Amino acid sequence: MDNNIYALERKLSVDFNNKSLLITAITHSSFANQYKNIRFNERLEFLGDSVLQLTITEYLFNKFTDKPEGELTKLRSLIVCESSLYEIAKVLNLGLYIRMSKGEEITGGRERVSLLADCMEAIIAAIYLDKGIDEAKEFILRFFTEIITKAINNEIVLDYKTKLQETLQKKGDINIKYNLIKYEGPPHRRKFYTTVLIENKTMGEGTGYSKKEAEQNAAKRALSNLEDYNE
Repeated sequence: MDNNIYALERKLSVDFNNKSLLITAITHSSFANQYKNIRFNERLEFLGDSVLQLTITEYLFNKFTDKPEGELTKLRSLIVCESSLYEIAKVLNLGLYIRMSKGEEITGGRERVSLLADCMEAIIAAIYLDKGIDEAKEFILRFFTEIITKAINNEIVLDYKTKLQETLQKKGDINIKYNLIKYEGPPHRRKFYTTVLIENKTMGEGTGYSKKEAEQNAAKRALSNLEDYNE
């Protein structure tokens, strides 16, 4: 565990004084349930969400002095969301370091969007508690820079199915159909595999732990394939 912690600290560029905070931040409840007196990260998630919200709110408030509350709120919602936290977790390869039960791991826990996003919030809280608000803000803005830029430039898509439909409607009435190919895993942790067909031609495939997530990922892939096709 020590080697993993040191490796993660290097990726985060944060040297924790109290390394137990980082250990707790990467401990999923499924791991703690196997042992006694093991802290897990749900309380840290709660705190990390507030630190993240404050940091992004303050940044947008100071940067866009002419924007009204409604526009700032919309920008913040694009930046502070599960998908953004997941993207940063993937950059850090965070799934490699999370402590979870074997059952959780077998059912895809190390790639699960919600689990990785929650862990990122917990890490933000751990940095805040260990280093203070200034270093927590510096960490957040360092890793969220690209996401903030995309939000400002209106380049973030939250609903890929709607985006795909709007893109294709420009070419007229085009048939879009989503097909569930298969699903696997136990009932409480099913993984779904979906394709999206455009005029009966498969243009994207997606997976997810709900039908909605799988369809969104298929639509996202289809949009990427359409961009490649049109280049």
